[in-house]
Amino acid sequence: MAHVLVIDDDPHFRDILLEYCSLLGHEASDAASVEEGKAKLAAQSTDLVFLDVRLPDGNGLDVLPYINRLPSPPEVVIVTGMGDANGAELAIKNGAWNYLQKPLNRQEIILQINRALEYHEKKRQCASKVILKRDEIIGTSAGVISCLNQVAQCSSTDTGVLITGETGTGKELFAQAIHNNSPRAHKPFVVVDCTNLPDQLVASILFGHAKGAFTGADCDRQGLIEQADGGTLFLDEIGEISLDLQKSLLRVLHERTFRPVGKVRELKSDFRLIAATNRNLKEMAHLGQFRQDLYFRLAAFTLHLPPLRERDADIEKLAMSFVLTICRRHHFPIKGILPETLETLNAYPWPGNIRELRNVLEKAILSDPYNPALYPVHLSPEIRLHHIRSMVSSKNEPHNHFQPPPPHSPTGTLLPYKEYRRVLLDTIEKHYLQSLLQEADGDISAACAMAQFSRSHLYNLLKMHALTASTIPCSGKPEHLPDHDPTTK
Repeated sequence: MAHVLVIDDDPHFRDILLEYCSLLGHEASDAASVEEGKAKLAAQSTDLVFLDVRLPDGNGLDVLPYINRLPSPPEVVIVTGMGDANGAELAIKNGAWNYLQKPLNRQEIILQINRALEYHEKKRQCASKVILKRDEIIGTSAGVISCLNQVAQCSSTDTGVLITGETGTGKELFAQAIHNNSPRAHKPFVVVDCTNLPDQLVASILFGHAKGAFTGADCDRQGLIEQADGGTLFLDEIGEISLDLQKSLLRVLHERTFRPVGKVRELKSDFRLIAATNRNLKEMAHLGQFRQDLYFRLAAFTLHLPPLRERDADIEKLAMSFVLTICRRHHFPIKGILPETLETLNAYPWPGNIRELRNVLEKAILSDPYNPALYPVHLSPEIRLHHIRSMVSSKNEPHNHFQPPPPHSPTGTLLPYKEYRRVLLDTIEKHYLQSLLQEADGDISAACAMAQFSRSHLYNLLKMHALTASTIPCSGKPEHLPDHDPTTK
């Protein structure tokens, strides 16, 4: 028996879905808003979510990242009364099971429930069977867990994998993890750095050469493709290779044969290809800078690694691990990291990602190797200044002071008392709602408790003033809000 959650502000539609779920033998619950839905997702493990797009307190599509970060994310079926191609694209790219437009007939609803839950159960069973070797991959943030789940999915297959992400995000580590968890783990893992392949020697390096094939070829040499036979060939920064080499590589991938330089007979190599890049190969293919047929071949399974700035929860674990490793390698006493040092590290955006963090910590340790702890002063001035600027900027932000509207019309004439009173009261009410949501940090339940409002009354006021919880900043002066009502269906 599965658990289904219906997040929709239409009580009739909720009742229909709850009835169908019950008839199919599943538990079901419902929510009428984003905040209520989040609360139920946090309180109970859920297998399937039917999620409306336009809800009283926000856009359902904005909830997808939150759902994906859950420890065991459910499948999500987006339902909407107004179809939108851009919304459908956003939903599918964020992992939604399907995107449907109302009205839905009985058969369609039952089919979606059965298919989504069937898929979810099989995925859960496969995940439970995998004991992943993650080696040096550190972190428990939602982004890392999602990537590790994808590693588990593709490791048991021979499908080619394209790993994308910014420089320094750990693409080689994830490629190694795919290899180590695959049936080819006992065979070679061969790394090719495509940024350092000299044009005149690239064929020899990849395909090998015969003795006498060119000046300096004093013996037969095995190429990297042949070395990867039975194992995995990892092409790092594949976006840097020339179009000519792309053509040769495409043939090797298709035929699994190649000819060493200076030899007549072709050789075979059974390898799995994993490629990595920090560039947008799809855009490059569109511009003619990368072969489209090779891109499609590489991107059979794509794994995107999140940058470190999106992994705040992992910075402390990474820092502790790096400090331990660096101290052991240099035979220094193991250091501690002070909380204020971790705070400084967390405030920095890390454009160089994990690699930059490791280098920063190594420099900090080497600057004072026998100090028992790392202080902020051990870090580079750039990192410390970024933290200081962030704190100064936060303290200097203007407070949320109320500014009454002028009693004059745009033409400069004094407004009648009743009209000005109405404008003033509307302004006061809107300011109060903004302050309320800001004080409650966007939590609708907390806001209702503070203001002593019913949930429906608060939603009506927010709708009247075109406000949603997502448009209110957590601190500082409220932003100017749109004049239209984003909750209108």
